[in-house]
Amino acid sequence: MSILWSIIILGVLILVHEFGHFITAKKNDVQVDEFSLGMGPKLFDIEKGSTIYTLRLLPIGGYVRMAGMDETEQEGGERSLTGCDDPRGFNNKTVLQRMSIIFSGPVMNFVTAILFFIIAYMGVGIPSNDNVLGQVMPDQPAARAGMEPGDRVVNINGAEISTWDEMVQIIHQSPNQELTITVHRDEQIKIFQVVPELDQENNIGLIGVTTSMDKKGFMEAASLGVTQTYEFTKLLILAIVQMITGAIQPDLAGPVGIVSMVGEVSRLGIGSVLTFAGVLSINLGLINLFPIPALDGSRLIFLALEGLRGRPLAPEKENFIHFIGFVLLMGLMLMVTYKDIQRLFQ
Repeated sequence: MSILWSIIILGVLILVHEFGHFITAKKNDVQVDEFSLGMGPKLFDIEKGSTIYTLRLLPIGGYVRMAGMDETEQEGGERSLTGCDDPRGFNNKTVLQRMSIIFSGPVMNFVTAILFFIIAYMGVGIPSNDNVLGQVMPDQPAARAGMEPGDRVVNINGAEISTWDEMVQIIHQSPNQELTITVHRDEQIKIFQVVPELDQENNIGLIGVTTSMDKKGFMEAASLGVTQTYEFTKLLILAIVQMITGAIQPDLAGPVGIVSMVGEVSRLGIGSVLTFAGVLSINLGLINLFPIPALDGSRLIFLALEGLRGRPLAPEKENFIHFIGFVLLMGLMLMVTYKDIQRLFQ
């Protein structure tokens, strides 16, 4: 299930990223030769209009191939751009048009993150600070004592309880100590004797309950989605800066690491999966905007230089830089994957 969820999440994030490039290219009347989801050997393709839509074996990337972007070798060893004479070629569009096509991929990832958060907040909700039990885990202290979902905790050992935080604070501080917990259930008062079990990893008491979820309306969910995307973006930028400066240890994850993390969050429910997918989408959009060769950010830098210089960099030089960047990225991915596998065995 972890692998399946990972393929679905990565597939959606790659699809929306490439769709951003694709739809903006179409809006600017650029000829799109191929829209590919995945990398490596081709599984199947279908031709519609002037575009071939391809599904490939490895769900770790994708691309939109446009006329005027690919370099080919001609007779005599000369190199030229395919479709360079096509008025619908990418290279024959203005700098701003080409920048908008490149920029739209990462933008779609940020939009997708917002949508994931909105769906999570509307369909699942956000953890409430209300003193009402959401889930009661089977074979845990609360369940063994007879507590049920929907119970409103109003008193613990004589202390009045009005919020979830107040309840959690007492339980955390009372491992292996019997607590008298009073709840309201269906206009009745019930009293339970519960002994929190010690969580040795965190040295706190737990009784096996979760908070209730507060579902939001569309407008509030949309506002929270935008805010959450902004906050996560800030946190990710800060983390990347700290890794570059050496303030914190580099902590990267490849496909294997993502599968492992999806497995962890899937145990917490669909809301956590959606939130994780949103954060992953922000990661993809943000990393692609970095000026790293072979990524969208570096192409934007080259287009900005073309705008300032009034002429583009020689195609063979730019393509060589992107090729070196691609090789380095593949090497980094292999190294990160190796580290992920080591962590799994540890």
